[in-house]
Amino acid sequence: MNHQELVTVKNLYDLEHTQARPLLESVTYPWEALDKIGAFILELGKQLDNDPDYEKRGETVWIHKTAKVWDSAYFGDNVIIGPNTEVRQCAFLRGNALVGADDVVGNSTELKNVIVFDHVEVPHYNYVGDAILGYHSHMGAGSITSNVKADRSNVVVKGYGEYSDINIETGRYKFGAMLGDWVEVGCNSVLNPGTVVGRHSNIYPLSPIRGYVPENSIVKTGNVIVPKNQ
Repeated sequence: MNHQELVTVKNLYDLEHTQARPLLESVTYPWEALDKIGAFILELGKQLDNDPDYEKRGETVWIHKTAKVWDSAYFGDNVIIGPNTEVRQCAFLRGNALVGADDVVGNSTELKNVIVFDHVEVPHYNYVGDAILGYHSHMGAGSITSNVKADRSNVVVKGYGEYSDINIETGRYKFGAMLGDWVEVGCNSVLNPGTVVGRHSNIYPLSPIRGYVPENSIVKTGNVIVPKNQ
């Protein structure tokens, strides 16, 4: 098997659980959608202008009427908030943020250039930039996506061990993390540029993560990766 297929959209996400389905179906690797998020939101927003279930705020922000949004939350350009989502105190949605249904965007959490699937929680002091968070994924308190390398060079998605044939030049110098469906990220972990985590994987707290993490894995202290059934 060509392991590079493991980091494609079709192997990471169930597209039934995001309004971004048409965008993600148009690309092979999820990070190829990052430069298109803003324009996609604007096109989707044109449809929501005629949807009585959405309230438009300013020129390019659409919020579902069932969403609970605290007054202290900030919205930049090109933001959509889905049904039953909670946006808590002092959340900072800088722009280009497509947030799904039944999500939690927590206090002092910052989102920038992201697709957040349905039933996702980023509830406490998280930074998520240039990233895609799959269905039912969860980022523990203080965990972040680091989206720029220290040397500002372009990001390469790499695998290790039996997955060392994964070596993909992304052409991007901003790349947060691609989390598959049902991924759990422990508190105060750092997802370094080029991180791709397969479905149903768990990451221990305080973990620095880089590269590809196989699906159905546990990343333990010291970057030890084991299958969940061990």
